[in-house]
Amino acid sequence: MTFAGAKSVLAIAVATMLCATLSGCNTYQPAPKSFSEATIQPYRLDSGDRLRVNVFEQAGLTGTYTVDQAGYVAFPLIGAVPSRGHTLPEMEQMIAEKLRQGYLRDPDVTIEVDRYRSVFIMGEVGQAGQYSYVPGMTVQNAIAVAGGYSARANQANVDVTRKINGRVITGRIPISDPIMAGDTVYVRERLF
Repeated sequence: MTFAGAKSVLAIAVATMLCATLSGCNTYQPAPKSFSEATIQPYRLDSGDRLRVNVFEQAGLTGTYTVDQAGYVAFPLIGAVPSRGHTLPEMEQMIAEKLRQGYLRDPDVTIEVDRYRSVFIMGEVGQAGQYSYVPGMTVQNAIAVAGGYSARANQANVDVTRKINGRVITGRIPISDPIMAGDTVYVRERLF
């Protein structure tokens, strides 16, 4: 192969990679409608959430319980209670019904989230890592918690990976959008 031939092969290879890179950026879709709708739905429990359960006048049952990796809460007397994907009122009802089956006559159960599962912030931020979620948190708040943007960060929007109805979905959203507990936020590097 001649020098001119090698040069043209190299030029074609570079053009192909550049074209693939740019077309990859253009084919990335924004987050689907269900992505933003999930932020206004009732909170659904998942692994890592810590719950404060109060059973009225039952000090032995009242306490904090964590949703385990399998999606269950180990509760005294009644055992494992399926929690993943359920809302707090659904959990209150499930625990009360199980306690009614031979343990308490009319249990009054209230549950609130003691600590939400973490959010993960990666990419072009000061300190990527796992951080505590706070209700009402936006992408911008999450980035601030992670030490702000790096010098190379794309500050217009981010990629967020979220579990919706049991499916893991990634979408690109503006930094003013809310995030949810368990989300993974990825700040991309800007191209230029």
